[in-house]
Amino acid sequence: MTHDDLLPRDTPVCLIDQNGEGIVDARYRAPDLDRLRTAYRALVEGRRINDQASALVRQGRLAVYPSSHGQEACQVAAALVLDETDWLFPTYRDSVAVIGRGVSPADAMVLLKGDWHGGYDPAEHRVAPQATPLATQLLHAVGFAQAARRRGEDTVVLALCGDGATSEGDFHEAMNFAAVFHVPVVFFVQNNEFAISVPLSRQSAAPSLAHKAIGYGMPGQRVDGNDVAAVLAVLGEAVERARSGGGPSLVEAHTYRMQAHTNADDDTRYRERAEVQAWVERDPLTRLRTHLVAQGALSDEDEQRIAEGAEDVAAELRAALNADAELDPEDLFRFVTAERSPQLEEQWRMLQSELERDALTETGERS
Repeated sequence: MTHDDLLPRDTPVCLIDQNGEGIVDARYRAPDLDRLRTAYRALVEGRRINDQASALVRQGRLAVYPSSHGQEACQVAAALVLDETDWLFPTYRDSVAVIGRGVSPADAMVLLKGDWHGGYDPAEHRVAPQATPLATQLLHAVGFAQAARRRGEDTVVLALCGDGATSEGDFHEAMNFAAVFHVPVVFFVQNNEFAISVPLSRQSAAPSLAHKAIGYGMPGQRVDGNDVAAVLAVLGEAVERARSGGGPSLVEAHTYRMQAHTNADDDTRYRERAEVQAWVERDPLTRLRTHLVAQGALSDEDEQRIAEGAEDVAAELRAALNADAELDPEDLFRFVTAERSPQLEEQWRMLQSELERDALTETGERS
């Protein structure tokens, strides 16, 4: 592989511009209209999930929700490019991608509700638990991919992260190990311009984050992260390269975090409203909708069905999170170890006694 083969393009790959016009690219072909319609449905559902989850935070039903509003093209493409045997290693902001892999919306929100477990079985859906610490999941992804390769399995691992994670040591270690051992993993960096309040310019002096790949001996590529057609094409190529034995790749998607980091963040302290508004014109849903309508591939009836389907997903999520959970205090001790230690058993007995005393006291006060 030559030096030029490793370098990303000077400008991100784009197959549908922000006005919905198709662009012919010498290397990447746009997905067919059926695949784009599938992507559009997922985009609409993803946007509705983001907005519904944000509302549930305000209602006190979720503890926190890091929204991917505006980044749905990356989320949808990440789920669609993977085969059944592949694995996804997501971050805390990747709930839409997790749901795209088949995890129910209610189960995907359990962690963000503040429960004691992650909400879903990773093995069932081939989705690792969502990682809150920056970049730790990248090491897990590389180790998992290396193990799958040594077992001779047909598995590609897609490791998601944000631009902030590229400033972490774990990012370096994961990239270096993956390249040295030729691991079937794709690093997908969703560059949304901010690591909480820190702009990209204060994180890296590289021409782009994709340029970091060349230092490890793997190819890097840049893509318009609000063009789902381009993300599907570029990410799909990297996944197939890994599957065919070509080794790891780094894909940087240029996108934007339209909302605050989380509900606890005040983004007006570090960015101007005009900057946010400028990205509204690049919205991934509007872009693909305009393109499909122009191609005669999306009717008013189609849009209505898609919107109704998205509302059904939101209603299911509301119903699940508005239901009060039945809590068992012993769960605090039941799953710590396979066999409960004497110390844990003693703690459980102490808690049991306290609960029994509280119940007696409450009964006495009522009488």
